[in-house]
Amino acid sequence: MDEQDHSLWNREQIQEGLALVQQALSSRRFGPYTLQAAIATVHAEAPAAAAADWRQIVGLYDVLLRVEASPVVELNRAAAVAMRDGPEIGLALIDAILARGELAGYHRAHSARADLCRRLGRTHEAIATYECALALTTQAPERRFIERRLAELGADLGPSQG
Repeated sequence: MDEQDHSLWNREQIQEGLALVQQALSSRRFGPYTLQAAIATVHAEAPAAAAADWRQIVGLYDVLLRVEASPVVELNRAAAVAMRDGPEIGLALIDAILARGELAGYHRAHSARADLCRRLGRTHEAIATYECALALTTQAPERRFIERRLAELGADLGPSQG
C-alpha cells in the first residue's frame, strides 16, 4: 500500500463510495462487505498510506472479526496494527497466526511478515521470508514485487554479508 500513488485515484468515485458507505453504516444493518468498504474508504481518504487513520482501520477490523472471523481478516488487522503501533507488534501478531498453521501456505502472510522484518532491519529474516512467499505465489505481479524486494535487500547486505 505504501507504494501506491494516491494522487492518481479518482476522487469523484471515492466521494461517491464514501457517501454509500456512510449511508450503509448509518442503517445499523450491515455485514462484512460494508465493513470492508468502510476500511477501503478510510484508506482512500488518506493522501498516502502512512497518513491513513490506522486507529480507525484497526477498529473496523475489530468489528469485522466479530462479524466474520477468519485468519485472513486477522492478518489484515495485524498489518493495520503494525502501521498503528509499530512493526514489532504487528510481527508478533502475524507470527502467532502463522504458528497456528492456518495461513502457512498463503503467500501474502509470508510477504507481510517479510515486510515487517525488513522494516525492523532484520534483513536475513526478511530475505528468507520473502523467499518463502515467492515460492508460494504464481501471480506474476506479486512475484515481480517480491523479487524486487529481494533484490533491494540483497543490495543492502553487501558482498561480505551475502
